[in-house]
Amino acid sequence: MRTGYFYSLIFALLSTASVAAIAAPAAKSEAGTAPLVMEVAPKVQSEKVDLNQADASTLQRELSGIGEAKAKAIVTYRESNGPFASVDELLEVKGIGKAILDKNREKLEVN
Repeated sequence: MRTGYFYSLIFALLSTASVAAIAAPAAKSEAGTAPLVMEVAPKVQSEKVDLNQADASTLQRELSGIGEAKAKAIVTYRESNGPFASVDELLEVKGIGKAILDKNREKLEVN
């Protein structure tokens, strides 16, 4: 009984090893072509968002905590009060608080 159990374990080990050995060269042969994951570059935000030029959809997409209503409020404030003089002036927009400004301060600029 023990011998049969032992042989079953050996057979399972060898079967697994042979399957791994057969599959390994196939994976190595595909190494010449770049995997799809490598071809897709992650989204890296290289530029800051200009408060005086960005439209509502850009503000909504690029800034965290800014939805459609707040993005439209920023554009409306800019249109009625003129261009932003500083990033801190964003606090004057209804719905924008210190927490949202602090989260996005590194992403914002005023030109």
